Amino acid sequence: MSTPPNLIATPLYIDGSRVNASSGEFYQVFNPARTSELIGYAASASMEDVDSACEAAHGAYHAWSALSYAERAVYLRSIARHLTSDQDELNARIRLFTREHGKVFKEASIEMSRLGERFSQVADYADRLADDQQITDGIFDTIITRQPRGVAALVVPWNWPLSIMGAKLPQALLAGNTAVLKLSQQASLAPALTIALIAEALPTGVLNLLTGPSSRIGDGLLSHPRVRKINFTGSTAVGKHLMRLAADNLTPITLELGGNDAGLVLEDAELNEAAFMRMYLAAFMSAGQICMALKRLYVHRSRYDELVAGLSAVMSKQVIGDGLDPEVTMGPLNNRKQRDLVAGMIAEARDAGTEVREFGRVQDPVLFEEGYFLRPTLVLNPDSTLRVVREEQFGPVLPIIPFDTDEEALQMANNSDFGLCSSVWTGSKERALKLARKLEAGYTYINGHGPMAQDNLAPFGGLKQSGIGRNLGYEGVLEFQEYHSISSPKSWLL
Repeated sequence: MSTPPNLIATPLYIDGSRVNASSGEFYQVFNPARTSELIGYAASASMEDVDSACEAAHGAYHAWSALSYAERAVYLRSIARHLTSDQDELNARIRLFTREHGKVFKEASIEMSRLGERFSQVADYADRLADDQQITDGIFDTIITRQPRGVAALVVPWNWPLSIMGAKLPQALLAGNTAVLKLSQQASLAPALTIALIAEALPTGVLNLLTGPSSRIGDGLLSHPRVRKINFTGSTAVGKHLMRLAADNLTPITLELGGNDAGLVLEDAELNEAAFMRMYLAAFMSAGQICMALKRLYVHRSRYDELVAGLSAVMSKQVIGDGLDPEVTMGPLNNRKQRDLVAGMIAEARDAGTEVREFGRVQDPVLFEEGYFLRPTLVLNPDSTLRVVREEQFGPVLPIIPFDTDEEALQMANNSDFGLCSSVWTGSKERALKLARKLEAGYTYINGHGPMAQDNLAPFGGLKQSGIGRNLGYEGVLEFQEYHSISSPKSWLL
């Protein structure tokens, strides 16, 4: 396919080479801020490409898994340097990512420029992983070690594709697995270029990249006989489907799914400008399209009006528009389906008689109508049966609900099918820990919430319908391994 000179076409990456899809097909990628603006094309893989990628990963597995942890860590540290070695090339990828995704340039820059840090952090686990556990006080001598699973299929979503990839790919590689990684159609171009850079810094076949519609290749990849581990981040509905799919081959699976994160603001919380800004970023960063975003805020009744006023003041200063404009602080939603879903939740709340407040300055009203934009929105004291409270919004809207006692706040926070993250805002360490231990969530933040409060050295994942297993941290590496016990008669092996 010939591509106009101002557009980009990204290939697949299979067995050490950048290649077009076997069918020669590409799909179009448009700017969500300027929906008629074609940015480029991404290769549309077929099952033939899936087979080639899985076979390449399988072929590279023996040599890669035979390396020591320290040797694999050298590769990870080299990747971290390689990703930012050419500043002009990095800036071009950041601008491309902003155009295809919609997030503001600053957020795209954070995601792109800090990706290498995750590879470096994981490399630091090499010595710890190399230490086997020994049992010498039983009737046998036993060594407990671990071994990689094989080919790992990694699926990342469109909202923060590189950050989420950084929570699973370096872990899979250090653990000794090879990988086939699939990107979302809604975020294909700059992520594909970035992953190709990573793959080029690894031995041939260790990392392979697929792009294309999940309806065409998703099930085929995740049920492929060469795949020995699945790690998926995405919606709960798809996660349930993949769990059933994995059962056919008994493939181990890690699922990081949806969330409807609750935050509890106690009566002794420090509410100042800095706290309100942290709350704003927790809920509205990346237009609210973050799995661990603050999505329900429960506030002690004595501080309710104060909090609404303070958060409203921060939200009023925001500028909505094209993320490449340095004045803009919030871009569009990534796609029409997500914009319409969130707009429907807001409309339902308004139709029910709930107070809905929209904030921010629209920089270009004509562009606002063309793109997938929404203004940052508060929904005040909504009924708990409304979708904006019950479901994950994944957009720039936040319900705020008063409570009178800690027990009431806990009950409302835990009354959810989800259990990804939560937060407690208080001046008391004792109350914070007491409530945090009772919140049904895989991660609880204190006086913060979301990406800006996240410790990447800690395991991350959810309870209930927010998923199973963990990414990030040392535990994230163990997800890609299985235990291996070796025993001998007493006093022979050890």
